Amino acid sequence: MLRRVLAVFEPFILALLGTVLLASFLPARGFAASVFDVLTTAGIVLLFFLHGAKLSRQALIDGARNWRLHLAVLAITFVLFPLLGLGLVSLPLLQGPIAAGLLFLTLLPSTVQSSIAFTAIARGNVAAAVCSASFSNLLGIFVTPALVALLMTAPGASAGISIESVETIALQLLLPFLLGHGLRPWLGGFVSRQKKLVTMVDRGSILLVVYTAFSAAVVEGLWQRVSGETMALLLLVCCVLLGVVLLVTYAAGRLLGFDRADAIVLLFCGSKKSLASGVPMAGVLFPAAQVGAVILPVMIFHQIQLIACAVIARRYSEHVAGEGA
Repeated sequence: MLRRVLAVFEPFILALLGTVLLASFLPARGFAASVFDVLTTAGIVLLFFLHGAKLSRQALIDGARNWRLHLAVLAITFVLFPLLGLGLVSLPLLQGPIAAGLLFLTLLPSTVQSSIAFTAIARGNVAAAVCSASFSNLLGIFVTPALVALLMTAPGASAGISIESVETIALQLLLPFLLGHGLRPWLGGFVSRQKKLVTMVDRGSILLVVYTAFSAAVVEGLWQRVSGETMALLLLVCCVLLGVVLLVTYAAGRLLGFDRADAIVLLFCGSKKSLASGVPMAGVLFPAAQVGAVILPVMIFHQIQLIACAVIARRYSEHVAGEGA
C-alpha cells in the first residue's frame, strides 16, 4: 500500500507541488514576473511548434474530421460544466465572489497546452486533441462572456472581451502549430526521434504556466483574503466537481463508442478548465476589486486537474507500455 501511495508522487507531480510552494513563498515580482511571462509564452509556442512538426498531414485531417468527438468535448465544456456550476452555487456552501468564481470556473473553455501534453503522455490522439482544445478555446472567447452575461449577475460584469485574446490564441497557438507543420518535411524526422525533448517541452510548459499564474495570484494577496476554512471547503468542492466530470467523460467515451485514443482526448479535453483564458477573461468581465477572489476557484481547480490528470496520464502510458512488452 505504501508503495502505491509513493508511486503517485512521481517526479512530475512532485515538481507541480514544488512549483505551487515556490510560487507561494517566492512569487515572481516586477521584472522577474515579466521574464516568466516571456518564458511561459516561449514554452507554449515551442510546444505547439513541435507538435505541428510531429503530426502527419493525414493525422491532422483525421483529427479535424472527428466531429463527434469535438461535439462531445464542447457539450461537456459548455453544457455539463455550467449545469454543475449552477447546482453547486445554489447550495449554501460558498458565498460572494468565491461562489461567483466557482460558477465562472465552470463557464470557461478547456485548456490547450496541458490537454495536449497529457494526451500525448497517455498515448492518445494528439491531432484530435489539438483540434478539440484549440476550437474550445477559440469558441470560449465568445461563449464564455455570453454565458457570464446569461447566468451571472455580478455587479459591473460585462459580456465584452478584448480582441487581444483572439490575437493571443492565433499568435501563440495556431501560428506556431501551422509553422511547425509546414516545416514537417524537414523537421518531422528529427522531432519524432527526440521524444525526450518533446516530453520536456510538454511538462516544462505546464510548470511555467503554473508558476507564472500562481505567482500573480499570490502577489495580489491571495492568501490574505481567504480563510483556511473557506480554502478547505473550496478545495473539497473543486475535487468533487472534477471527480464527477472525470467519471462522466470516462463513461461517455465508452457509451459513444470511441476508441482508446479518442476516449483519452474526451477525458483530458472535456474535464479541464483553462487558467490561461480564465484569468484575463476575469479581468475583463469583473470589477478589479473582485478579480482576485473570482479567480481563486480557477487557480485551485487548475492545480487539482493538473495533478489528477498527471496521475491518469501516467497510468494510461504504463498500460500501453505493458501491452507492448
